[in-house]
Amino acid sequence: MTGFHHVEVWIADRTGDAAWEWLLSSLGFVREQEWSEGMSWAAGGAYLTLTTSPNLSASEHDRRRPGVNHLAFHGGSTTQVDALMAAAPAQGWHPLYTDRYPYAGGEDHYAGWLENAAGFKVEVVAER
Repeated sequence: MTGFHHVEVWIADRTGDAAWEWLLSSLGFVREQEWSEGMSWAAGGAYLTLTTSPNLSASEHDRRRPGVNHLAFHGGSTTQVDALMAAAPAQGWHPLYTDRYPYAGGEDHYAGWLENAAGFKVEVVAER
């Protein structure tokens, strides 16, 4: 067997839940669980957990520190990625690298990058 079983991301607080909910739902994830400290979203046999923890060593996320820089998601067709990128600002996500969209990752890589208010970066990649 290959692939991820799950990824757990620690977040400083749950103020960004609505932005995550919009993004993950738009990408085909289904919320499987929710509790006072977090929530889990499933797709493709794996799941993503976003949770707070009393054991955090910092009060804010910084993707430039050692650890996870960003999560990359399958975004469907180029049309679907474009639609998601166009809708993202109204949903709490700031587009990154707009001067190079959709080829900021190279001429053979159609994708958009987004950042939420907490500074967490995601990449949405179009199928080839």
